[in-house]
Amino acid sequence: MIRITQIKLRPEEGEGLLLSKICKKLKISEKDIESWQITKKSIDARKKEAPVFVYQVDVKTKKQEEVLFRHGKAPEIRRVTESEYQFPKNARRIMRRRPIIVGTGPAGLFCGYMLSQAGYGPVFLERGGPVEEREEAVEQFWKTGVLNPECNVQFGEGGAGTFSDGKLNTLIKDPFLRGKKVLELFVAMGAGSEILYDSKPHIGTDVLKQVLKNMRQKIESMGGEFRFHTKAVDLEITGGAVCGVYIQDIKSGGEICLLPADVLVLATGHSARDTFQMLHERQLNMHAKAFAVGLRMEHPQSMIQISQYGERYGALLPPAPYKVTGRASDGRGVYSFCMCPGGYVVNASSEQGMTAVNGMSNHARDGRNSNSAIVVTVSPEDFQNGLSADMNPLAGVEFQRRLEQNAWRIGNGAVPIQLYGDFKENRKSLGPGEVLPDTKGKNCYANLRGILPDPLNRAIIEGVDFWGQKISGFDRYDAILSGVESRTSSPIRIERNQRMESNIAGIYPCGEGAGYAGGITSAAVDGIRVAEAIALGGCQD
Repeated sequence: MIRITQIKLRPEEGEGLLLSKICKKLKISEKDIESWQITKKSIDARKKEAPVFVYQVDVKTKKQEEVLFRHGKAPEIRRVTESEYQFPKNARRIMRRRPIIVGTGPAGLFCGYMLSQAGYGPVFLERGGPVEEREEAVEQFWKTGVLNPECNVQFGEGGAGTFSDGKLNTLIKDPFLRGKKVLELFVAMGAGSEILYDSKPHIGTDVLKQVLKNMRQKIESMGGEFRFHTKAVDLEITGGAVCGVYIQDIKSGGEICLLPADVLVLATGHSARDTFQMLHERQLNMHAKAFAVGLRMEHPQSMIQISQYGERYGALLPPAPYKVTGRASDGRGVYSFCMCPGGYVVNASSEQGMTAVNGMSNHARDGRNSNSAIVVTVSPEDFQNGLSADMNPLAGVEFQRRLEQNAWRIGNGAVPIQLYGDFKENRKSLGPGEVLPDTKGKNCYANLRGILPDPLNRAIIEGVDFWGQKISGFDRYDAILSGVESRTSSPIRIERNQRMESNIAGIYPCGEGAGYAGGITSAAVDGIRVAEAIALGGCQD
């Protein structure tokens, strides 16, 4: 296989020209090519007057050795060997009982998929509903404001990522090709094949819903079992090892019963605060960790498009993302998080009397606004009240709750929104400027300065004003702020050893909720790692 890098196409050119460019690069004819595929695609927009698509392609040709010899050590043309992810072949662990997986977000689903494929037939416990029911519950909440605390934007099949942009890019290293396997499985379940090579892949909420259904059905066909509306409420522990999980059917309000378990995967997601409390009471070792909180900010997508790509080519290129980072004068990191081109701000609350927001996009990203969380880092020192992170591991949870209660109070249950200029001046907004909010769920104009501690407000203002020098209009007076963005990552980390187990044998903390991931792909990869560890009785890396 020959890999070619740095093949460039102008926005007005079509991908149909790629084959001729491949032949020109390799100095061969089309009949000499057996097959080719795009393996990477990105946009180079450093020159606004001349942005280009940049491709990497892998080519099979009858003249491979001749081509490689002709091009010598040319860096853009080289030999590559195809490689695939392999589940450990020596995984032969015998289990008396089927493994139990708590949570059906990406960590739980991919862990369960691999265990199902290996013949272990896991049982999934999900407090929320299947994605079809969950979609109805979320739409009803956005319409009426009546929250179902067990089935919402945070809880249910697919986890919090179901109602998001569905971004799949990650910064984790992937020497064992688990990340590649995640993307391949998404495509096999119905996602577009472009996620295999796009430099910033995303699925979108609308497509992700069908992908989840397909994945559930595939897991069931391999022996897995899903129990929706079923909550893990307690653990049975004997001799330092788990021997069962107490469950309750939430929908029917049934009695609590014991489900025997020797292997229990905790893939709860970052918002299962009552579960964190229960695990702490059962003495799972955990500690508070740093995370970030802030507000979500909306700009016209057309403005971002022109700023990123220029006026001439903006309409010819996909919806433009951005990423901004900085450091406030007090040393805190301030940055954009979970940027959604052409998306919506959604009410993502999961507890009564509290308001949290997130961003969501459909696959087409064709909404009128872009939005991104503008967040500031907070560490245990900010909310521990002088105690160590080990002594008060749930302090970050309580900090999040206080912020969400503030947002609820300021918005009277609706999502509170404010013009950026009014936020700077510390006064309530009375209505919009040219930027109209795109919110899923009711909103109301308010003064958001009462949500976050003032040092965080000042850090956001410093960051936005600085980025206004880089992205024209970023600091515009009528950009819309919404609050509060409090669920950027888990506020805790549940400790685990080299075998991926907690201090209680048989319990495997997994994914974002346990503090080992930060997005869909990294959570799914962690799920695969845990599946390997379970099957091996230890971890291979």
